[in-house]
Amino acid sequence: MGRSYGNPLLSAGGDDDNNEVPKIMKKYLLEILMFSAYALFAASWVSGAMLTPQIQASFGEEGFANATWGSLMITIAKIVGNLAAAMVLVRLGAKRAFTLAMLLIAAGGIGAFAGDYSSWLLSRLALGLGGALAIVYFNPVVLHYFAAEERPLVNGINAAAFNTGNLLALLSTGALTTWLGSWESVVGLYGIMVVALALLWWLAAENFSLDGNRPGDAPVEKYGLREGVREGFNWWLPLAYCGVLTCYIAVFSLFPLIDGFAVASSHLSAVMIAAGMVGTVAGIIVTKRYPLRLPVLRYAGLALVIFAALMLASRNPVIAYAAAALAGYFMFLPMTALVTLPQELPGMTPGRITVTFAMFWSISYLIATLLIYAAGLLADMSGEPALAAYFAVACSASLFVFSFLLPESGRGVSEEKTEAVNEEGGEENATA
Repeated sequence: MGRSYGNPLLSAGGDDDNNEVPKIMKKYLLEILMFSAYALFAASWVSGAMLTPQIQASFGEEGFANATWGSLMITIAKIVGNLAAAMVLVRLGAKRAFTLAMLLIAAGGIGAFAGDYSSWLLSRLALGLGGALAIVYFNPVVLHYFAAEERPLVNGINAAAFNTGNLLALLSTGALTTWLGSWESVVGLYGIMVVALALLWWLAAENFSLDGNRPGDAPVEKYGLREGVREGFNWWLPLAYCGVLTCYIAVFSLFPLIDGFAVASSHLSAVMIAAGMVGTVAGIIVTKRYPLRLPVLRYAGLALVIFAALMLASRNPVIAYAAAALAGYFMFLPMTALVTLPQELPGMTPGRITVTFAMFWSISYLIATLLIYAAGLLADMSGEPALAAYFAVACSASLFVFSFLLPESGRGVSEEKTEAVNEEGGEENATA
């Protein structure tokens, strides 16, 4: 099991027991602000994808592959931003780094003033950079402020942030567009809301040590991107997730543009995402109660492929809806275990977890970007948009396949492994 780096109530830097209540309140306030910022990032992304026909029409653009560029610009930005996140965190500290992330998310609202399609895409790029930084910074903040027994719950809540924003966009974009009168007003509204969150974060947040040390502890060996790329685990984890991410992005960026299924594809998307919220709650419970991580990843990944394929293939609306709900459920059930697994590995620190998840999200989004664009090209060349959906579902098998290459970090297994490694004289290989 991963180390616990001191009492999280004291990690903000104070030793006075009288300050414990404010410190507890602070960590939950910071968690709420992080969650809300990333949920609004998701809402801005998804609403932009849903409004693609209006946006394309306003700029005189057309084409299915061209329609994917709004989402692709965000995913491209995430590839770059995720890799840069660790360096930015080291140079700016947690307070300034997450403030920057929020302001970049807010900059996505500048797209409301875009004069052409290229300018709109640049605003999506800024939005993606902010989201890339934000999602990486969840992990060092959680590792620093929350005790090991609290992390599955917090990780599960954070895993639901994007889904929350996604569902918000799916349910409200049409009404907001009608109420505000234009897609520009919807995009601008999200930007204003995130600016307000950035201000609150700046007033409440603080910097903390990234090496997990307290005064008097032995120095921790530097762990940067160079060290991260040499560690096999940092490659297997994103390879396991990239196909699920591809399928998820397709759910809100490609599915709503495709007709020909048993029910409207936009309805399937909404059902999947709503069921994903239930799956997230179940994932939190499973991760807290079940000691192993890999069986959860493996069998949930297999169930996702089966039910997502059934959702697309069935011509019975009832079966299609039921399969969509189960696919969404199993898409998100393993997320808490997936995020918790690296935090439980021996020797994990806020700095090290930042590198791990910088690589995780960057590699995942790099592969997902290529696969999503390939799906769009497949639809254009074949003249069958539904093939893009089938392709995305097939990609989701990655979680099942690559779970066989991941180490088990769950209780009991990780402790035995750590003891064995220590007896051999080196803890370094415990995460290889």
